[in-house]
Order: sequence, then C-alpha cells, then structure tokens
Amino acid sequence: MTWVNDHWGEIFTLARSHVWLAGVPLLLGLLIALPLGWAARRWSRLYPVLISTSGLLYTIPSLALFVMMPILLGTKVLDPVNVVVAMTIYTVALLVRTVADGLGSVPDHVLQAARAMGYGGLRRFFGVELPLAVPVIAAGLRVAAVSNVSIVSVASLIGVPQLGNLLTDGYDRFITAEILAGIVACVVLALLFDGAIQVGQRMLTPWLRASGARP
Repeated sequence: MTWVNDHWGEIFTLARSHVWLAGVPLLLGLLIALPLGWAARRWSRLYPVLISTSGLLYTIPSLALFVMMPILLGTKVLDPVNVVVAMTIYTVALLVRTVADGLGSVPDHVLQAARAMGYGGLRRFFGVELPLAVPVIAAGLRVAAVSNVSIVSVASLIGVPQLGNLLTDGYDRFITAEILAGIVACVVLALLFDGAIQVGQRMLTPWLRASGARP
C-alpha cells in the first residue's frame, strides 16, 4: 500500500492512457463491424468469407501486430496510433460475427411487420433491426472491452505507456506492490468498461426494463 500511496499520480496517468488506447478502438471497431455484420447477414455468400476472415485477424499475436503497425502505417515505433489501429483490428475481429448474429436474432415476423408499415432499407435497419439486436451486440462488446483492456497492456513491451508499464517495471525491479497495482488497476478498468456498456444497453433498450425481461 505504501508504494501505491506514493504513486497515485503515475497510476492515474497510466490508467487514463489505458482507457484511451482500449476505449477508442472499441468505438471504432463497432462502427466498422456494423456494416460488415449487416453485409454478412444480408448476403449469405458473404457470411462465411467475412466471419472467417475476421476470425483469422484475431489469431495474429498482439506483440507481432504492434511491431508491424509502424511498417504498415509509416508511423513512429512509439506512436500510440499503432496500438489504436491494432486494437481496432482485434475489436472488428470479435464484433463482426456478433453483429451478424445479433441482426439474425431479430424475428422474421417483426421484419415483415416493419416492411408492411413502409420501413425499408436504412430506416428498417436503424429503426427496427439494430435496436432489437442491441442485447446481442452489447454482449459481444463486453467481451471485446475486457479483451482490449487485457491486450493493451502488452503494448508496454514496445514502449507505449499504459497500465502494463506497472507490470513490466514491477517485474524488472522486483516490486511486488507495483505488479499487484497493475493487475488490480486492469481488473477495475475492465469492470468499469463492462458496467458502462451495460448502462448503455439499458438506456437503448427501455422496452426490456418495461417488460421486466432480462437482456
């Protein structure tokens, strides 16, 4: 506890960086995954291609992807953009199937009723399909959020500052309290992300609260 009390400022600064590196890719990944998931559901021939390709992206080792980013993007090795892009790729890899399955969970009779009421194209997607798919998408987003918080810590090995620094520095200097602080901070951050997504889900699905249904 003495080490933690003496380094609150450093922990807060690293946590703020960690939030940015894990949170921004979560939002970007969702924005990219939505049209890809919709396309996978809309055209059956694209489903196996998009799902398989996105799944393969997640098998790329995180450290290797972080190292590759400066070469592919032409950025500096320590540029946080490298981590943001890499984490966005991982987020998309996790969410494409989730979005496709979420849209696929919308009952056919609901879609038919929407068409009968004159809902077509984008209006049906944003007004009917996407809202009803929110619970499924939110579940996948929660998994992606926890995954992002965990993987981002690996970026400390290439010199990008975030909570993973507490783990590597604590290990190098044999400071157990610093390592524990890094682990606890990552867990707390993951729980905060998870809680925020659940709150967002409840706000976007008021009919579930009204009916007393569980998401």
